[in-house]
Amino acid sequence: MLFDIEVKISLKSGMLNPEATTIERSLDLLGYEVKNVKTVETIKFQMEGEDREVIRENVVDMCERLLCNPVIHDYKINVIPQNMACGK
Repeated sequence: MLFDIEVKISLKSGMLNPEATTIERSLDLLGYEVKNVKTVETIKFQMEGEDREVIRENVVDMCERLLCNPVIHDYKINVIPQNMACGK
């Protein structure tokens, strides 16, 4: 079975986020008043396997070891089985 994986990575609360600060200031200069801008990086890929929980555990391991820095980042994982009946 093929699974679509989506990992959303963001800085933990309280961490400095220069990209978000720049966006907030730039939007202010354009006349938009926005607060609490946050940036999120999304990584998408596919994995094969039979057990959704095993796939999820593997993705957690990927996040902890490579995809993000667990000291400064939070991440959310979405594991979606592809619907083989629809011809995907």
